[in-house]
Amino acid sequence: MPWPAAWSRARRSQAALLVTAVLLVASLWLLGAVLALLPEPIGSNAAQFAAGARTTLWLTLLSGAIGLALGTLAALGRTSKHALARGAAGFYLWVIRGTPLLVQILFVYFALPLLVPGWNLPDFAAAVVALSVNVGAYNAEAIRAGLLAVPRSQTEAARALGLQPLQVMVHVVAPQAIRVALPPLANNLVALLKDSSLAFAIGVVELTNIGNRVQAATFQPVATLATTACIYLLLTTLLTQASDALEHRWSAGL
Repeated sequence: MPWPAAWSRARRSQAALLVTAVLLVASLWLLGAVLALLPEPIGSNAAQFAAGARTTLWLTLLSGAIGLALGTLAALGRTSKHALARGAAGFYLWVIRGTPLLVQILFVYFALPLLVPGWNLPDFAAAVVALSVNVGAYNAEAIRAGLLAVPRSQTEAARALGLQPLQVMVHVVAPQAIRVALPPLANNLVALLKDSSLAFAIGVVELTNIGNRVQAATFQPVATLATTACIYLLLTTLLTQASDALEHRWSAGL
């Protein structure tokens, strides 16, 4: 995107991030009106497609935020000096990365209420839990790679200057680790948006569920599923642009 030549790289990245966020909000706001202009069976179901897209985005953002926190904890556990923390984090990654996401979603929704008394989450919340736990395992490896990429000499020098371990992590390790971990984390978020389509298996009324309902009711799978795919493509493109702008911002030293 062309920006004034006088702008610094950091300012251009910040502007690109803001523009992408505005485009994402505008796209969701105008999606129903644009789809309503299309012929049947899309026009009459435009509001449903727009609502499904919003649900998909909320599902992605909520799960992504929780998954980032879980991934950070797991990465710290994997790099911990304590064997118990390393073992717990390693077990979590082994189980989650070694089982299908669909099975995890079904387990959280159907099996956990039988194992944990009082665990009766609605479909959306159960999907958020399963997706968060899943993406957290993949985020953990990205964050761990970022932590290991910081030279040990820098942490040793910071401690020699009198910084506490928490200060070393916040001011020395984290800024450098984020630059390394950000690209795979952004990829995980885009993949999460597409993986959220599996939530239709437990009845979450997200974009894929809407597309499937419309094609089943109208017997026109080409138009409905093509529209569903195009909406996913729009959302993934905007998220990718936002992640690219965020990467440039961090690489600019902010």
